[in-house]
Amino acid sequence: MNRRRKRAITTGNAEFDRKMGGGIPIGSLTLIEGQSGAGKSVLTQQLIWGSLNDGQRAAVLTTENTVKSLIRQMQSLNLDVLDYLLLDNLGVYPVQVSEMKEGGLQVVSDAMWKVRHYGTIYMDSLTSLIAYSPEREVLKFFENCKRITGDDTTIFIVVHSHALTESLLIRIRSLCDALIRLRMEEVGDKMIKTMEVAKIRGANKKTGNIVSFDIEPGWGLRIIPVSRARA
Repeated sequence: MNRRRKRAITTGNAEFDRKMGGGIPIGSLTLIEGQSGAGKSVLTQQLIWGSLNDGQRAAVLTTENTVKSLIRQMQSLNLDVLDYLLLDNLGVYPVQVSEMKEGGLQVVSDAMWKVRHYGTIYMDSLTSLIAYSPEREVLKFFENCKRITGDDTTIFIVVHSHALTESLLIRIRSLCDALIRLRMEEVGDKMIKTMEVAKIRGANKKTGNIVSFDIEPGWGLRIIPVSRARA
């Protein structure tokens, strides 16, 4: 399928896609933010799977995994992307943060320009690179990402909320077309993961508000009904 004919990136999970207004429009810059353990990487992997399954191509820049560990992690969630990797519909590019430090954001930005022909780019995660970067370089990075999306390329950036000051977060959020917040909430004696679809410019349908979910091995993301989550 030609990616220009498919106008949204979906997760392949019908329930989640409904909450996301039918998916993330092609050519969007999306920020996925949240605390550790809230499910940011798994949601990102679900989006990778969804885009590949829709006949699109994807490039993944990762500070979290090697090629092998990413494939194994996704397989454990019943998201087997090995064939896509072998056919070059999926490109995985590990980012060695320890070798970058200062100037790392520019290196990643340059890499994004080089892989934009894939059509969809995922950066999971930006947190460790931000630690070495002044605010002006972080803003410049997001501005560069916005320019890349002007070529009908879709970009997803994953970041831990604690890595950014509130004032910087506000400025970054305004640059992004879509914002998805993930967090952990204590409900009774249980910790529940929640996803808030804060905004999606150009969504086909009305976006959902807050949804509770869990991650099940061999299954992936599963929405938890509110009544059950608060039981």
